[in-house]
Amino acid sequence: MPNVSTAFVDSNILLYAASGRPADRPKALRARELLTQEPVSLSFQVLQEFYANATNPRKLNLPPAEVAAWCTAWIQYPVASLTLETFVLTLELAHRYRISNWDAAILAAAKQLGCTVVYSEDLNHGQDYGGVRVDNPFRNLQQP
Repeated sequence: MPNVSTAFVDSNILLYAASGRPADRPKALRARELLTQEPVSLSFQVLQEFYANATNPRKLNLPPAEVAAWCTAWIQYPVASLTLETFVLTLELAHRYRISNWDAAILAAAKQLGCTVVYSEDLNHGQDYGGVRVDNPFRNLQQP
């Protein structure tokens, strides 16, 4: 099945969507809007990061069964596989842009799926990384 998504979501989008914390409400609403109103993609790495952070007692601290249910919903989106080509591109992007391997893997997976935008609050908003532009969807939200 060809990917119809042009946007890729980082794990922080999934974490805010699953968050029930009052302080996260504006970001949670925006994250849910992105996930329900735009065709988006993600990667195996993003799913792993989501699971680890959502179950972490210092993060969302959600029960593993609830997090697994969220993951079941997330795998309905196109998910980039781990490939040798993605790994090689990850190394190239990390070196070229002087970013972490984890951030470069996000960009490489997005590129693998043909996405032109990555929604994330962790990378530089507006920067183009070899044909993939980062958009922080939370940059204009008012915090409580």
